[in-house]
Amino acid sequence: MFTSRPITFFVCFIAVAAIICSSISPAAAENWPTWRGPNQNGISSETGLAVEWGPEKNVAWRIPLPGPAGATPVIWEDRIFLTSVDGDDLLLMCFGIDGKEQWRQTVGTGNKDARADEGNSASPSPITDGQHIWTFMGTGALGCYTVDGEEVWKYSLQDRYGAFNIQFGMTSTPVLHEGRLFLQIIHGSMRTPPSGEAYVLAVDAMTGEEIWRVTRKSDAHTENKHSYASPIPYVEDGLELLITHGADYTIAYAMSDGSEVWRLGGLNPQHEENVRYHPTLRFVASPAAAPGIVVVPTAKRGPAFAVRPDLKGDITKQEGAILWTVPQNTPDVPSPLIHEGLVYFCTENGFVYCVDTTTGEEYYWESTVRYRHRGSPVFADGKIYLTSRDGKVTVIQAGKQFKLLAENDIREPLAASPAISNGTIYLRSFDSLWAIRPQ
Repeated sequence: MFTSRPITFFVCFIAVAAIICSSISPAAAENWPTWRGPNQNGISSETGLAVEWGPEKNVAWRIPLPGPAGATPVIWEDRIFLTSVDGDDLLLMCFGIDGKEQWRQTVGTGNKDARADEGNSASPSPITDGQHIWTFMGTGALGCYTVDGEEVWKYSLQDRYGAFNIQFGMTSTPVLHEGRLFLQIIHGSMRTPPSGEAYVLAVDAMTGEEIWRVTRKSDAHTENKHSYASPIPYVEDGLELLITHGADYTIAYAMSDGSEVWRLGGLNPQHEENVRYHPTLRFVASPAAAPGIVVVPTAKRGPAFAVRPDLKGDITKQEGAILWTVPQNTPDVPSPLIHEGLVYFCTENGFVYCVDTTTGEEYYWESTVRYRHRGSPVFADGKIYLTSRDGKVTVIQAGKQFKLLAENDIREPLAASPAISNGTIYLRSFDSLWAIRPQ
């Protein structure tokens, strides 16, 4: 299927107490500051997590939310932050790890649902550094708050740079890196002449002031002008790149000044002989990165590509740029997961497959819950967690051989990716926030 390309009693007492408390002590917890975790790659180093749960098993608490959303919660020590809707209002909320609400802020108004039950204007996830939280809403509201809920700054991207023109709403989550917030706004009119210029933006995280903004050039047309993916950072070996994805291209920009470093085309070819351009191949799944590799999904059972990140220019046909290709069955919404030499893909309809990062060799292709998968896979403690839209979470063993460990059901609609911290798996359903912890 694939182609290459030796202690006093007192001290002992303290040590034992520390071990007992470690699962609930915030100071010992690994934070989950972005939708893809501490290193923005979907990987957690926490251990001793629950493998099985249900409404009456291994549930520490469940807190109803004011409205639905698919945004992943973020966690820093003893606080959980998430976005939600409450009627027309767009909220940023804070909970303690005891499940008690601490505060909420109305970031904006004007919520719009997208594709019935698929999402709304609170779809982008927040970001935190433990002192501040940044939130972006589908309406263009962009703001910074302290962890105590005090507004630092806020404005609308639509007011500042022009109206969004995107069919199912802006869903992209920003990237925070070294005091800067990076956003991709990939949109535009599906009619001729085009309107709504796509752009990539860097702002000062503490002031909101623009640092740089560049036009994101593309010859995509019709629905393909719209992207629902999120940018990802690639920071390795002296490279600091923002990988943006949408409008038929994956494009890497220098985080320093916004200059284009490389672009990958061929994701939806327009001008190749005997190849028909797909007019609705909009991208939703985001790329994934690990040292020496960026894995690029497309959409609608199309191809996925593994590329080198250390090149320059148009790498579409550059020799050695594409490491390998998956010719078909790309994940349509869940982002790929890269861990210890393996890439895990979860398709929209619940198939999971695993390939080698170096060669693209397939190790398995297996079926899980045959239902819509919207959240991205997460790795922790030797396991992969896969979320299905009907509330089921499949747990499989990480590695080259497929092993199903558990299939758990919270019986509530679930589109957000899991978040892991404090020895706890946090699941944000459309109805509630769940804390899953071994009891």
